[in-house]
Amino acid sequence: MKTTRTEENLLLFIWGVAFIATCGSLFYSEVMQFEPCKLCWFQRILMYPLVIIIGTATIKKDVNIAIPGFILSVIGAPLALYHYFIQKVGHAGANFCGQGASCTAEYVNYFGFITIPFLSLIAFTAIIILFIVIFVKRRGR
Repeated sequence: MKTTRTEENLLLFIWGVAFIATCGSLFYSEVMQFEPCKLCWFQRILMYPLVIIIGTATIKKDVNIAIPGFILSVIGAPLALYHYFIQKVGHAGANFCGQGASCTAEYVNYFGFITIPFLSLIAFTAIIILFIVIFVKRRGR
């Protein structure tokens, strides 16, 4: 199925979200020197490849190449939600992190609720929603 101009633009927007999330993650760890916890690393493992996967799909103008990116995002969103939950509410699962940086540490807390896992959740959710828009548009054709 040929990719429409709208789908190409949505892919580019998805790539932009993944790119900004990746740059933000690298900024916090490399520039601000915030040590990522285990859950942060898992979210990074799911987010970083999206830049390459979605970038390739955007350049080749082929939505089908981007489908693994959708799957990674569907895995990443609940992981980010869980991380945000244990950070804000506290939970026995916080012991999951073990040694190293604590999963409950809040390096940033903008407006009392925007933390790094929250930003990750927003990015994964935005990517999922944009993919759903693409899939709905494709189904309608």
